Amino acid sequence: MSGPPRVRSMNVAPGDPEARPVLVPAGNKVRPVDGGKPVKKSTPETEKKPVAHSNPQCDSVPPPPAISKRQDRHQAVLKNLSSMNASCSSDASSTDSSTHSSGASSSGKVARRVGLALRKKQGGPKTEKVSSDNVNVEDADSSDSLEGKKRCAWVTPNTEPCYVAFHDEEWGVPVHDDRKLFELLSFSGALAELTWPTILNKRQLFREVFLDFDPSAVSRMNEKKIVAPGSPASSLLSELRLRSIIENARQVCKVIEEFGSFDTFIWNFVNHKPIVSQFKYPRQMPVKSPKAEVISKDLVRRGFRSVGPTVIYTFMQVAGLTNDHLISCFRFKECISNAEAMAKESSLNSKVKEKANEESTTEVGLLLTVNKLSFTSK
Repeated sequence: MSGPPRVRSMNVAPGDPEARPVLVPAGNKVRPVDGGKPVKKSTPETEKKPVAHSNPQCDSVPPPPAISKRQDRHQAVLKNLSSMNASCSSDASSTDSSTHSSGASSSGKVARRVGLALRKKQGGPKTEKVSSDNVNVEDADSSDSLEGKKRCAWVTPNTEPCYVAFHDEEWGVPVHDDRKLFELLSFSGALAELTWPTILNKRQLFREVFLDFDPSAVSRMNEKKIVAPGSPASSLLSELRLRSIIENARQVCKVIEEFGSFDTFIWNFVNHKPIVSQFKYPRQMPVKSPKAEVISKDLVRRGFRSVGPTVIYTFMQVAGLTNDHLISCFRFKECISNAEAMAKESSLNSKVKEKANEESTTEVGLLLTVNKLSFTSK
């Protein structure tokens, strides 16, 4: 059987083999399939292509070739226009970007120059300050090390020079002079009100007020004049401390009468040999010691004032009865050697005195025998 009669549409181009009528009744229906020819299925790309002004009933039917050609032509024109706009916009953007980049680079150069100038202005003094600080630190280290010599930990670069000199020359050195021992005992008691740097700065004034710490001269001083308001002594210590110094001078004189010297009396407590502590750290150093308590009790019994165990231990440190320099301090070994030298010297002096006494007794004996012989001969 043959299919229905075919009616050719007027708006279809002749000679198009795939053209079919769309403007006649039932023209949008699919043509019957010829026997032996398979039906061509529409591809997904054809189904997905949008059709302009399409009828809802023919969404699944592809558009005719004429309309598709017009749409292709229209899309080509739009594509050309879009490409031209894109090229123009790209040119403009490239021009703007080049202008912006050149402007940014120039502005960046200017900003860098200004920033560099500011850094030079601000960085110059800082560099000089750092260098000066380094120099100061090096100077402080060099002064603290004293040509490679290390001091005790409590002597720092900020310590006053008078106290540094006192540490290097006097502190821990054995003292055997009665005046010097009395002076150091008075200073140890004055530490309850003053510090070592303050005492050392006023040391000359102390010596002027207390007559070079001569015990016999200080014991005869008038207490009322010394402690009177406005006196030079009243500017140094309180009335209690001033009266203690005068009273201690009187007791020192009594000790000298009993033992021959204050030096002999004090050094008898340590058998005339300094105590070596061998401390590694300042925290190991005590405030007082059993030996200081023994000396303190004996002095209090004799009538001394302001001579507690803490004061006496400070006196032992400064007078060299105990060597409390840290073992890392350069003065530790020096004080030991000084003590050994003094011990040898004192032993030699004692031997010389003994020999002199023996010789004197021998001479006296000879004189007596000679006198006896001469008397008997007569």
